[in-house]
Amino acid sequence: MPIDPAAHRVPGARGTPGPRPAPAAPSLARDLADRAAGLDRRMHPAPRPGAHKVVVLALDGVYPFELGIPHRVLGSAGGRYEVLSASVDGQPVRTDSDLTVTPGHGPEVLAEADTVVIPPYAISRDSAAAPDPQALAALARVRPGTRLVSICTGAFLLAAAGLLDGRRATTHWALTDHFRELFPRVELDAGVLFVDHGDVLTSAGAASGVDVCLHLVRQDHGSEVANQVARCCVVPPYRDGGQAQYIERPLPPAGDTGTGPTRDWALRRLELPLSLDELAAHAAMSTRTFARRFREETGLSPGRWLTQQRLRRARHLLESSDLPVERVAHEVGFATATSLRRHLAAEAGVAPSAYRRTFRAPDTPDTPDAS
Repeated sequence: MPIDPAAHRVPGARGTPGPRPAPAAPSLARDLADRAAGLDRRMHPAPRPGAHKVVVLALDGVYPFELGIPHRVLGSAGGRYEVLSASVDGQPVRTDSDLTVTPGHGPEVLAEADTVVIPPYAISRDSAAAPDPQALAALARVRPGTRLVSICTGAFLLAAAGLLDGRRATTHWALTDHFRELFPRVELDAGVLFVDHGDVLTSAGAASGVDVCLHLVRQDHGSEVANQVARCCVVPPYRDGGQAQYIERPLPPAGDTGTGPTRDWALRRLELPLSLDELAAHAAMSTRTFARRFREETGLSPGRWLTQQRLRRARHLLESSDLPVERVAHEVGFATATSLRRHLAAEAGVAPSAYRRTFRAPDTPDTPDAS
């Protein structure tokens, strides 16, 4: 039987389709567009005049995720960095994935850089020992004194160029044996997320590129700016421990207790003179078992970890308060101001007063201290 189309029309529709959902109100659409534009400006601010120039050198087989880390992290620092990408010959670069990228510059821009970042790239045993001559030639364009940063396998290029000889460095933990075999003159530390020599920094795999870039922001502009960048990028501003906690190892026996709760407990009591015996007792372990488990989970000894946490809190107080150095030392658990000065000098190379002058938040009154 023929179908009467009129029988399927909405009464009163006069042959037209039924009502459609009303479009979003113009004011709501404009608000969403404004918010999106504001986020884009925040994530990609224009470089300030005289901004620190960072060049990311993309090598053949580059890993796309790590290639983008300096742009995302340093590029979110309020225009304090100008981040450019370059290839060794100005041509598109094949990645380790099924895509090719076209950096905006050739190797000539390396001579203008204040910092050069080498993201990881796919390597073989042969290419690790003898990198592409064009890559070494491009690296030779870098001016003396330029800060060099590697992520993951990027350390192989720096080592092949002789730039890590006699230095402590790191790379991805899975490649440590191969690295040591090729570069015996480098002191490789496979248990840390990054190593900072000031002029040369090396970092471990993947997300440690975020850690080292946030560290650069923290060193250059202080913890407040680094924390703002971390919030913008939705990442933790600082990760405790090293890559030792990520190394593949047999699972501990069922029922064993980790040291995480004790670390949280200690962080709430940094002002106290916490001893290894007290930490082990809180974790219900012998001191020997606790120390071993602690290093397995964090890559650090309990004492070294406590010192790092105390320094981290001391730096925050120096930046955000006008407390005298003696009071800062007491608040974070150092026995004396002298002890704080010694540890801060070893970590940052400056006295508390100099650190405070450099990194004090702009709206905090400047009160001199006796350091």
